[in-house]
Amino acid sequence: MTIQILFGLLGGLGLFVFGMQKMAEGLQNAAGDKLKRILELFTSHPVIAILTGAAATILVQSSSTTTVIVVGLVNTGLLTLTQAVGTIMGANIGTTITAQIVSFNIYVIALPILGIAGMIHFLSRKKSVKYIALSFFGFGMIMLGMNIMSDSVIPLREYPPFLEMLVSMGQQPLLGVIAGCLFTALIQSSMATTSLVLAFSLQGLIDLPSAIAIILGANIGTCITAFLASIGTGLTAKRAAAAHIFFNFFGVIIFIILLKPFTLLVSRTSTNIVRQIANAHTMFNITNTIIFFPFINQFVKFIEWIIPGEQKILEFKPKYLDPNIVHTPAALLAASKETLRMCDISLEMMREAFDSFIDGDEKLIESVLHKEEVLNELEKKIIFYLTEAGDNPWTTKQHQRITNLLHLAHEIERVGDLSTNIVELSQSRINRNLKLSDTAVSDLTNMYQLVESIYIRAIEVFRNERIEDARNLIREDDIVDQMEKEYRESHIERLNAGKCHPETGVLFLDIISHLERIADHANNLAEAVSGVLLNPVEVGV
Repeated sequence: MTIQILFGLLGGLGLFVFGMQKMAEGLQNAAGDKLKRILELFTSHPVIAILTGAAATILVQSSSTTTVIVVGLVNTGLLTLTQAVGTIMGANIGTTITAQIVSFNIYVIALPILGIAGMIHFLSRKKSVKYIALSFFGFGMIMLGMNIMSDSVIPLREYPPFLEMLVSMGQQPLLGVIAGCLFTALIQSSMATTSLVLAFSLQGLIDLPSAIAIILGANIGTCITAFLASIGTGLTAKRAAAAHIFFNFFGVIIFIILLKPFTLLVSRTSTNIVRQIANAHTMFNITNTIIFFPFINQFVKFIEWIIPGEQKILEFKPKYLDPNIVHTPAALLAASKETLRMCDISLEMMREAFDSFIDGDEKLIESVLHKEEVLNELEKKIIFYLTEAGDNPWTTKQHQRITNLLHLAHEIERVGDLSTNIVELSQSRINRNLKLSDTAVSDLTNMYQLVESIYIRAIEVFRNERIEDARNLIREDDIVDQMEKEYRESHIERLNAGKCHPETGVLFLDIISHLERIADHANNLAEAVSGVLLNPVEVGV
């Protein structure tokens, strides 16, 4: 009997979790890759952040997914800690919707939903239809899994040890909280824990106080996903994960203290214990948000006090592209400042990429890849901004300036791409534990220092608008080309003489090729500046 119960629980829980995953996958794909954008755009005010967090969680059917994305957005500077806390509050509310749906006795429709959705998914050729069918198929699996779990635990109604354990949880709520917390942390799904509690309640195996205690524990256990996502991230992302933990933990403490009146209140919401449990889950998360919302700023300060320190966050968003001035001459100055910001980021990328290759530093690799995302985003924003500004009645020189800035942004972004290529070579070197000869390191360092100097001067030419310096810089392009040729030939000689490992040799040749191309883009930048460079007076700023 014990084996049959265990198999039934495992099978039903597996179907439930897999169904949750497939429903979320279908809904996310049907909506497209817009969740990050939604969270970024609609979290400006704490109230809006809560509503957005709830809506996003309903969409993907997973508070863990929403919270992990929030931690990522905070880490990249797209969300502030206050916005993240509001969104997490909303995510806690949104995750209760599934429990509400499951609490209704609609398991009879599980098989028809599976059959119809499966056929539609198989026969349809439209991706959008297939994704929607997949989400319904996942919902059907949730219902089927719940039904299997409920039926499998029927024998436990006559198993004294199990009944005694549940009674002890009702008498000692902390045991239920701990059990719910540990089980949820283990499987990383509060809804899976809730589904088990609902399955037990369907067979009359668990009373309301015990069920509430386990669900309260599940709200703490679900924080493990955000905690794991924050490992290796920046300070603010760690604070966001800590905010999730403390928010749920403090809420559980409050509700444990008020457990008896809360249980009494929940018992009056329905005559059906399954509905009561679902209502308790919803009421806890909504009430917890209502309690903490007025003190959200103080809560954020508390988190910053618990996890002290300062972190420089590289923001995705443009700093200077003010939409209010896009139809004025000041738009050209704003775009120039944002392009210069791209220059500074790309220079940091180049330095970190080279150091990661020489020193084998994987943290620098992560930093470069993060900056690459920022650089790509800034280039797109600058293009959109200048395209909109291009409709203004500019002078010929001003129109040329816009074209010039568009080219500059592209050249800078290409430097970022080449730095990304270098860190990919760095990762390859680390993975294969390849060693560089002293001669190779010396040659690479010499070439890098020259290229870095040229790129720095190209940026300064753009920053200070010195046409003569730009023209002098252009004349030095042949120096890098000649150096790349000499180092390539000498390295091939070392390879032929067996003084260098072939795999390391390929990496060396790729690196000097990337450095030479960075110098070419620096040259292009200088050419663009020397060709069309307007005085601030000429652009009307």
